This record gives sequence, structure tokens and C-alpha cells, in this order.
Amino acid sequence: MQKWWYSAFHNVTAMVGAGVLSFPYAMSELGWGPGVTVLVISWIITLCTLWQMVEMHEMVPGKHFNRYHELGQHAFGEKLGLWIVVPQQLVVEVGVDIVYMVTGGNPLQKFHDIICTDCKEIKLTYFIMIFASVHFVLSHLPNFNSISGVSLAAAVMSLSYSTIAWGASVHKGVQKDVQYGYKAKTRAGTVFNFFSALGDVAFAYAGHNVVLEIQATMPSTQETPSKKPMWKGVIVAYIVVAVCYFPVALIGYRTFGNTVEDNILISLKKPVWLIAMANMFVVVHVIGSYQIYAMPVFDMIETVLVRKLRFKPTWWLRFIARNVYVGFTMFVAITLPFFGELLAFFGGFAFAPTTYFIFFRHICVYCIKFHLYPRNKQCKQNSCAILSASLYNVALHPQTEEVQPVLVHQLGLHNPWGSFDACWTHWRAKTDYTPSQNLQNLRFYLIARAYAIANGNGD
Repeated sequence: MQKWWYSAFHNVTAMVGAGVLSFPYAMSELGWGPGVTVLVISWIITLCTLWQMVEMHEMVPGKHFNRYHELGQHAFGEKLGLWIVVPQQLVVEVGVDIVYMVTGGNPLQKFHDIICTDCKEIKLTYFIMIFASVHFVLSHLPNFNSISGVSLAAAVMSLSYSTIAWGASVHKGVQKDVQYGYKAKTRAGTVFNFFSALGDVAFAYAGHNVVLEIQATMPSTQETPSKKPMWKGVIVAYIVVAVCYFPVALIGYRTFGNTVEDNILISLKKPVWLIAMANMFVVVHVIGSYQIYAMPVFDMIETVLVRKLRFKPTWWLRFIARNVYVGFTMFVAITLPFFGELLAFFGGFAFAPTTYFIFFRHICVYCIKFHLYPRNKQCKQNSCAILSASLYNVALHPQTEEVQPVLVHQLGLHNPWGSFDACWTHWRAKTDYTPSQNLQNLRFYLIARAYAIANGNGD
């Protein structure tokens, strides 16, 4: 029988990533006040949205939502829900796996360079291939239950290297002439660095995309629903997340100020043996994290091959499909070792909607459950509002001044509130709502209008 601690270490492995080592750098771009605020608010919001997903897993009597897309289909309809959720989920899960390929290769390379200073330099490509070779074996474990040992080891490693990062920072002490001001010399540079740091923090809470799959591994009955041990495990996981995130971000920034590197282990440098150990801990953790995010993708691939393409569910089908996926993520990681920068852009489509905007989906499902609105109308309204907000977020998300203006004009976002106008006009022209529903539509419209004006785009 599954216990709450399965939920705890699976969620820790999914949530905590090597990105925590960049938190001091993100703090240097945000500053003390905004940085602490963003860390706390992100922690609270994602905990609330995770609670909503745990509750919605068994919301409908006699039915369990064991996959993220099943919840989307219940909210938005069979076809629309699939097209809304699956692309976003794949962007997150496949994107994270590609990033973890690079993230796994980098600390391997650093470990080699630290312990063998006289050795010939080896390219990152070969370390990514070494890291991928582990997954060509582990990817054939059938499900979440079978990777519990790997996930537990990864969770322990995440706590270990985070402790090394902030512990070594305390030992090193505040550096001389430390400064906490913004590094950028221009206002535009400061603004874009600020949004880049927001993306770094948002990326650290991507575990929502696999939470329903994790909960599906826990037995559930009417007397003892799985949401009880699952939620208990989530609370423990979020305590561990706080222990990992907050000390590293705050102590690391206090120690090095705005001169901190994007990986705090680079700033620490000594003691050499401890930094080398921390890099290997990162490798072990990322091995588990890769598997956590790959399992739902394996499930999708095999489901399509069996149900749509009529392949027989044999061992060789699993062998080929999973090896092809691992090979694909390895190839992209080798070809684009800067994929993490691209993910900051593409993630704008997926990370925020699947992690921070779940509240809107919760409202939609709640309304369907209690028959407060006609199913198709209300969900289309929420979809339109979420899509518009997501597109506006994309215009602000890119990390360079050169990319942002091009995207703004190419996507037609130089007048973002026009997209809300289009939604409003469409709603009023093709539907006949009650006064209360019109009032809700008007609220969406006015919020969008106020947000655009506040950002200087109201004309």
C-alpha cells in the first residue's frame, strides 16, 4: 500500500531542480524586496494550485482524473480539452527533459574539470551522451512505482546540494565591497533582467504537470481517498522545497551580492572537494527528475501507438519508443545546449497556464460540477481569457531586448488589449447571456483593459 511519503519524495524530485542554484543570481536581478516577495508569493500560489489539483483528482464520484489532459477534457470538452492541455504539457515535460540533459552534462563536466585539472579538456557533448546513457537503461522501468528508489535518491540529493550551497556560503561569509544594486546600467536592461529572473523563479515550480500521474499511483477508495495521503505528502514536499529554495536564494545573495554567478557553485569554488561532491549530487538528482517528467510522455507515446496506430503492446514497442524519446532529447540537448534560454520563451506558453493559472480551470470545473453555467459557453470564455493573458505574458517573457520588440509586432501584441476586444466582441455577437454572465464577461474585459493601461498599452 502506498504511503504519503511516496507522494513527498516524488513531488520533491519533480519540483526541486538544479535551477535552485541560480536563485541567488535571480535575487540579484530582482533585489531584496521584490525578490523575497516573488519567492514567497510563488511558493504560496503554487501550493494553492497544487491543492486544487489534488482535490480535483477525485472530484467527480466514481471517476479519477489520472492524467492532466483528462482534467482538461472534463473542463473544456473531449477535443478542446485535449488540444488545450496536451500541447502545453508536452512543452513543459519534453522541454524540461531536454534542459535536464544539458543540466546533467554540465555538472559532470565541472566535476571532471575540478578533480582532474591536468586532464585534456572534454567537450560538453560527450558528457551529455554519458548522462543520456543512464536513461537508455532507466527509461525501461515501467511506471512511477518502479522508479521510487531513483526518485528517493534524487530527493535526498536535492536537499544535499542545496544545503552545501547555502552552508558553504555561510562559511565563506559576506564578501568585501559587496553590492546589492541592479547590475544593468539602463532602465530597459533592468526591466528585462527583472522579467528574466521572474522566469527563473517560475521555472522552479513545474511539478504540477506530473502531480495527477503521481497521485494515480496511490490506492483510493471511498472510505480512504488518495487525496488525504497525497496532500500530506505535498505539504512535506513543500516544506523541503522551502528549505532548499529560501536559504540558497537569500544567503547566496547576501554573501556575493550582484556579483554572484548564475550558478552559485561557480562563485563558491572552494573547498574543492565539497563543490565537486555538490556537482555529483546535482547529476544524481537530475537523473531522477528526468525520469519523473519522462514517464507521462512515455505513457502518451505508447497510448497513441497502441490505440491510434494499432500497434500491439509488446516489450519491443516500449523498447523502441522509449529509446527514441531519450535519443531525441539527447540530440536536441547536444544540438542546442542553450535550449534553456529558448525554454524561457516557449515556457511562457505553458509554464504559467499549467502552474499558475489553474485557478481559472478550477473555477470552470467547479461551475460544470454544480451546473452553474452551460458547459461549452463558460469554458470558451475562460479559454479565451487565459489564452489572451498567456499571449500577453509571452510578449514580456523573452530575455533579450533584441527579441522582444520583434515578437511583439509579429504576434500583434503591440496593442494587446485588442485581443481582449476581439474576445468581447465575439462573445457579445454570438451568444446570449444572462445579466450575471454578462457581468462576469465585463469583469474579464475591464481587468484586461486596466492591465493594458497600467503597462502603457491602453491606446
